Amino acid sequence: MLDRAVIDALFPADLPEPAELEQRYPERQLPAGALVTRIGPSPTGWLHIGALYVAMINRDIAHRTGGRYLLRIEDTDQARELAGAVDQFQRAFDYFGLPADEFDGVGDYGPYKQSEREAIYLTYARELLREGKAYLCFATEDELADIRRRQDASKIPPGYYGGWAIWRDRDDADVQAKLDEGAPYVIRFRSPGEVNGRAVFTDAIRGRLEHEDNRNDVVIVKSSANAVRLPTYHFAHAVDDHLMRVNLVIRAEEWISSVPTHLQLFAALGFEQPTYAHIAPLMKQISGGKRKLSKRKDPEASVDFYVAEGYPAAAMLYYLRGLANGRLAELPLAEALEAPIELAEFGVAGPLVDLVKLDDISADHIATLSGPEILAAVRVWAADHDADLVPVIDANPELALAALAVEREGVENPRKDLRKWSDFRTAYGFFFPELFTLVTADDERIQGVDPALIRAFAADFVAGYQHLDDGQEWFGQIRDLATKHGFAPNAKEYKKNPDAYPGSIREASQIIRVALTGSTRSPDLFAVARTLGADEVLRRVGAVAG
Repeated sequence: MLDRAVIDALFPADLPEPAELEQRYPERQLPAGALVTRIGPSPTGWLHIGALYVAMINRDIAHRTGGRYLLRIEDTDQARELAGAVDQFQRAFDYFGLPADEFDGVGDYGPYKQSEREAIYLTYARELLREGKAYLCFATEDELADIRRRQDASKIPPGYYGGWAIWRDRDDADVQAKLDEGAPYVIRFRSPGEVNGRAVFTDAIRGRLEHEDNRNDVVIVKSSANAVRLPTYHFAHAVDDHLMRVNLVIRAEEWISSVPTHLQLFAALGFEQPTYAHIAPLMKQISGGKRKLSKRKDPEASVDFYVAEGYPAAAMLYYLRGLANGRLAELPLAEALEAPIELAEFGVAGPLVDLVKLDDISADHIATLSGPEILAAVRVWAADHDADLVPVIDANPELALAALAVEREGVENPRKDLRKWSDFRTAYGFFFPELFTLVTADDERIQGVDPALIRAFAADFVAGYQHLDDGQEWFGQIRDLATKHGFAPNAKEYKKNPDAYPGSIREASQIIRVALTGSTRSPDLFAVARTLGADEVLRRVGAVAG
């Protein structure tokens, strides 16, 4: 083992000792049973919906127990860092109402960016070197590749361990010679190196697990050739979770195989290990089966997809909570958002993300909101995602509220045409003159009726139009004009003798419907007309008349 003076000379002279860090980050003063959880996204890409899912679970469990929930940015892979990713994380968590209790700039256990914790990691790396639990490794890329080729050829388990770890037990003189020539090195953890070892641990979701133990002398600090000497994920995880006093680590099941390495590191460092809970990943149904939701293949894998579409946060959280614990999906939304998430109720099969079901949940939720609540939410969403809509809403607030009231207020089964805020323009845009394109008699949406007859019908409607208060009387104007222009009184009569009529009352009413809404499907036509007002009704139908 290298002399302590040689080891210490490899590090900055002002590094704190482990005891100083223990004092700087003391045990938290929390109620008995309180759980401290964290989420650690890496800014090498945009936030996956799975990260939002895990954040929701972490936050809920921490708060239910009187604990703390942390956001830690794991940015040690700076070569792959995506500009703006950290800001996107914060926007996403804020949008869905999942702010962390502690994050960059807030909290006593920071810094919460790993790139700002270099001195902390080096302190513990130095300590492991002093104790002979880590060593300097000068193996080159070519040497590592050669080791792997020889292992493959001999059908030996791959890795850098035991006799294959060529710098594990090198003479101090060899190490010193490399240091003297300025050769770059990494710091490796001295693992037990046993090929057939087994690790047994208890997972809070899956119970007792047995896994192949770690045999590799994993790198814990990256190359000394780098200006900033940052740790690998494994080492940073052990140091950070200890000093931040995290006692429950909830993460994706892909990390189960890393638990043996992490347990070895916790033991070597003298730290109490946290409890692990590995959740199944979110899945997508595909032809012939299902697969993990992929940021590369699936737009709905990104949190930005849901923000850009304008899914209400409450509906989204209700849906995700139902994926976590099935019983929550059976509760009313408000009750489900208050009910606790239980780790014991998680399954080991990945839940399917079903956008159709999410749309239904979201539509049901929006249907319970008042017009002013909807309009306020749409405006906030539109400010970032449909800026041209904002001045239209601001110029016509009363019209917007009246439009939202159509078939929603005072009815037993309110309309559910809003599934998310991005639907507002499609569902309600036709009410606003600034957003509506006038229709002509040649419009293909008015099907099966001669354009000349359409013009005549529209012209007569304008000439005799009365803006009546009674719906039956108002529609009577259309019925009377249908009779005048030879339309059948109903679809049954038209079907019996289609050559005798240009259409039925349905086709006649579609002339006015398309003229007023630009669509063959719309809310109640009388309610639309009353909301638009007489002048706008005449302007729109007049355009059809030519």
